[in-house]
Amino acid sequence: MRIGVLTGGGDCPGLNEVIRAIVRKGVTNHGDEVLGFIDSWDGVMERRFIRLDVAGVRGLLPRGGTILGTRRGSPFDHADGLDRVRDCFDAERLDGLIVVGGNGSLTVASMLHDQIGLPVIGVPKTIDNDVVGTDTTFGFNTAVQVATDAIDRLHTTAESHNRVVVVEVMGRDTGWIATHAGLAGGATVILVPEEPFVIADVCATIERRHSRGRYASLVVVAEGARPVAGTMDVPEYSKDELGRPRLGGICVNVAAEIERRTGIEARVVQIGHVQRGGTPTAFDRVLSTRFGLEAIDAAHDGSWGHMVAVRGGAMTRVALSEVVGRTRTLDMSLLHGVADVFFG
Repeated sequence: MRIGVLTGGGDCPGLNEVIRAIVRKGVTNHGDEVLGFIDSWDGVMERRFIRLDVAGVRGLLPRGGTILGTRRGSPFDHADGLDRVRDCFDAERLDGLIVVGGNGSLTVASMLHDQIGLPVIGVPKTIDNDVVGTDTTFGFNTAVQVATDAIDRLHTTAESHNRVVVVEVMGRDTGWIATHAGLAGGATVILVPEEPFVIADVCATIERRHSRGRYASLVVVAEGARPVAGTMDVPEYSKDELGRPRLGGICVNVAAEIERRTGIEARVVQIGHVQRGGTPTAFDRVLSTRFGLEAIDAAHDGSWGHMVAVRGGAMTRVALSEVVGRTRTLDMSLLHGVADVFFG
């Protein structure tokens, strides 16, 4: 077969490992030709690609990012986008395309499959862990480990100065990273997008902790967390090219309000894109490899219009139509019943 592969959306630890697995099994086991499209869907529409072989993917296992580059956007953003995708498939004699991406990229893949019959296989990718249909996504474990390492280091400096440190982690719509990193790092409070917070309750928890002689508090807040309407000021966000708010900075408002209400000095730390960069954890390297192997097998089985997934530790496939347009929100029992036992 002649198979294309692209990486879409935000970068994520594990992308190169998926590419490596697709190429290794595709070329070695199936005798495939694999084309890697540069800069996501732009590469498909503009027919910009590199030929991937076993020699070309050596050394990718510990490498973060993606050798193919990645962008947001889709063929549906262009009047002639669908025609250009068809032309690329015809000109390059592609049998199918493996799309490695998050909710946005997988939605585009599903629409192209449904509307023009494009033979596509999806691979779920996001540090936010919010893709429906799979127990976990690669990149999440790495992001949690990076955030946890930072929280561990912040405990001692907070204790030394009797401060509150508000740590902002990624998580536009879900609090998976905040909850897992906060639980692993011993956070005093965790704030997530799924549940608007009451700043007075946050401050009360901190004051109870300090009244017992615990002279440091770590508040972990997801970038998409919001207070109950009207209870405190929130940042004014600019918009990205897709019209979505460019999140980041809620930690500043939370810290200012904590300091004003409690009189305890508060500092902020935004971990930001460090969570998405660098070497994947061993867990993510293995998961990415399994996803890549399953994806190339799915192509040879003709499972077009499906996404590879892991459920109960086993690899499986889920129809893209069951995945797109939905968000896998945080299992709130992790926050209420597990993490909150240790708050305060």
